[in-house]
Amino acid sequence: MKLKNGAEYMDSLRRLKPRIYYKGELIKDVTRHPATAPHVRAAAMTYALASDKEYKDLALATSHLTGRTIGRFTHVHQGVEDLIKKVKLLRVLGQKTGSCFQRCVGLDGINATYSVAYEIDQKYGTDYLERFKKWLIYIQDENLMVVGAMTDPKGDRSKGPADQPDPDQYVHVVERRNGGIVIRGAKLHMTGAVNSHEILVMPTTAMDERSKDYAVVCAIPIDAPGVTLIFGRQASDDRRDRGERIDSGKPTFAAVGGEAVIAFEDVFVPRQRVFMDGETDFTGSLVYRFAAHHRANYGACKTGLMDVLTGAVTYLTQIQGTDKGSHVKDKITEMIHLCETLYCSSIACSAEGWKTPSGAYMVNTMLANVCKQNVTRFHFEVARLALDLAGGFIATMPSQYDLESEEVGGLVRKYFSGVAGIPPEHRMKIARLIEAMTGGTALVESMHGAGSPQAQRIMILREGDLEKKVRLAKSIIGIPTRKKAAKPAAASKGKEKSRG
Repeated sequence: MKLKNGAEYMDSLRRLKPRIYYKGELIKDVTRHPATAPHVRAAAMTYALASDKEYKDLALATSHLTGRTIGRFTHVHQGVEDLIKKVKLLRVLGQKTGSCFQRCVGLDGINATYSVAYEIDQKYGTDYLERFKKWLIYIQDENLMVVGAMTDPKGDRSKGPADQPDPDQYVHVVERRNGGIVIRGAKLHMTGAVNSHEILVMPTTAMDERSKDYAVVCAIPIDAPGVTLIFGRQASDDRRDRGERIDSGKPTFAAVGGEAVIAFEDVFVPRQRVFMDGETDFTGSLVYRFAAHHRANYGACKTGLMDVLTGAVTYLTQIQGTDKGSHVKDKITEMIHLCETLYCSSIACSAEGWKTPSGAYMVNTMLANVCKQNVTRFHFEVARLALDLAGGFIATMPSQYDLESEEVGGLVRKYFSGVAGIPPEHRMKIARLIEAMTGGTALVESMHGAGSPQAQRIMILREGDLEKKVRLAKSIIGIPTRKKAAKPAAASKGKEKSRG
């Protein structure tokens, strides 16, 4: 592994020359710009844990391609143990950063592409997997960060890719040359894009034959000609940009993952970096496998964040002298209960993992969708309980400038004090942390990341196998049943069958 720690990761970003805009201005160095540096530091933690004796077993893996030691975020899962170690690593990283550390999407894209490329080759005699392996060995040996780029703008959502008035609303191939392809379009909401090394472009939906030009998977350097990134705004970003260490809530790490638009303006992709080109019958499988892996992750990383939030509000109740109340203990108990229940979902869909024809392992897709559906409820309930316990002063508290003011700073310290012996600054800092973790961007990402709640409900019903449940009920009361007819192959229909 070339990049062995956080400092080396940051140095590698400084050597890149991506075109990144924020508030209409070009960012020259993402490692130092106040808008992006907190996100860089969160991603750097994924590198730091690899050199920490306590976490090396989780953060590192052995490449099945080379036998060399690699970072887990570049690994193709080779068994249930890999899936479970990933889950444990994600929770630790959530605990260490209280934020999104941005590398899950690339990892999930790597695993989905690997298994689907194998199946395309088996059907059509292509060499996508060999191309992908060569690229992946490069990623593993260099220990690079990959942004998985899936979500297209979609334009008029009543129309598919081929029927859009503006064809660029979905990334598509506009030219095929002897040496490669040229693509155009954009990807939105791309977590960790501005501090990644490579982009793995994937289709965002299942497609028909009319959308062949949109069925493309390829890898592109973040600073390739024609690539432009626009970094999105986040809750309280002006506080962060001005260096308000207390009022920003989390001065070291950002509130969430640092999402950006990635625009592709006639970007050339060499043939050896193209892993799907027109095989529309496999787009559904790729999207579904990616989504299942990604939804499984949420029960791990979000529980790490919930651990931090639970600890923050517990400390605040101690500062405020309310920690002994029975209702306070009951609400904190419920926060822990919801957190651990969510973690169970992530462990369960990993423990029920299964081997794809390529040898790469998939999570149980039904349980992965249940896991993400739980996130859309449990994280919000934990946040609600935290705000309930914290009290209304979080919404009305004076600023850091007032605290530091010669004129009114004494009044702020006097009237925002709590239990004797604990500085008022502690109460204000922990309150701002709770504000940052319960307001705006972070909870929106919990709701809509890896697909909106309805996307999981569709898949839960699809995989619920109601016919089997009907047969179970009939058999108990002696009503004759007929066996269910076999379904067509999953790859051709863009569906996967849950191994549960």
